[in-house]
Amino acid sequence: MSTPEVPSDDATSGASAGKVDLKLEVVVIPVSDVDRAKAFYGSLGWRLDADFAFDNGFRVVQFTPPGSPCSIQFGTNITTAMPGSAQGLYLVVSDIEAARDVLAARGVKVSEVFHAEAPGAQFRPDGTSGRVGGPADDHASYGSFGTFSDPDGNGWLLQEVTTRLPGRIEATETSYSSANDLQQALVRAATAHGEHEKRTGQHDESWPEWYAAYMVAEQSGGELPT
Repeated sequence: MSTPEVPSDDATSGASAGKVDLKLEVVVIPVSDVDRAKAFYGSLGWRLDADFAFDNGFRVVQFTPPGSPCSIQFGTNITTAMPGSAQGLYLVVSDIEAARDVLAARGVKVSEVFHAEAPGAQFRPDGTSGRVGGPADDHASYGSFGTFSDPDGNGWLLQEVTTRLPGRIEATETSYSSANDLQQALVRAATAHGEHEKRTGQHDESWPEWYAAYMVAEQSGGELPT
C-alpha cells in the first residue's frame, strides 16, 4: 500500500512566496450597545452595508467609511474584546481640516487638528503632552492628526496623507478612492505646476503630461517633477 505524497517545504514555499492578494476588508470593533453604535456610525454618513440578526443571538452590522476599501463590523456574539478597547483606528484623509470640519458638523466631538511634538503622541489620550496645535509645517504628509471616539470609547485617528512614502503602493498603479481625493490631488499638482512655470518663466504647453507625472510620483512615493 502506497502512502500519499506530502508536499515538501520547497514545493509549498513557492506558492506562498507567489503573489496572492490578501486584502484587509473588515475590522471588528467591540461595542456594548449595537443599536447605539449603529446610530452613531450612520450619523457619520458611512455606508450601511449589512445588519443581519440570527435566531441564536448573533448579529452583525457593517459600515464602510466614504472612499474606504475597508469596512468595520460590530454586533452581538461577534467578539470577546471589551467594548471601547479598539484604539488607534486610522482614517487617512487628504485634507485634515476639511475632514475635521465635516465630522464636527455632524455633531461628533472631534479634537482640534494637531501634530506630534513627541513620537507617538498621536496615540496618547487627548489633553496629554506631546501634541502641538495646528497641522504639521507645510502640511507635511503623515504629520497632521485629529482624534474622536464612538460612544463606547473606541478611538479613531485622522491622519493627513498627501504624498505616499516609497513602496507604500504599487509603483505601476495609480488610483484614487473618491472624487474628492482626485480633486485634492489635482489641486496639489496645479499648485506645484504653477511654481514650475514661475521657475521657467514661461507657459508650459505640456502641462497635462507634467500633471500626470506629478500625480503618479506623488502616489508612488517617487521623485516629484520640478
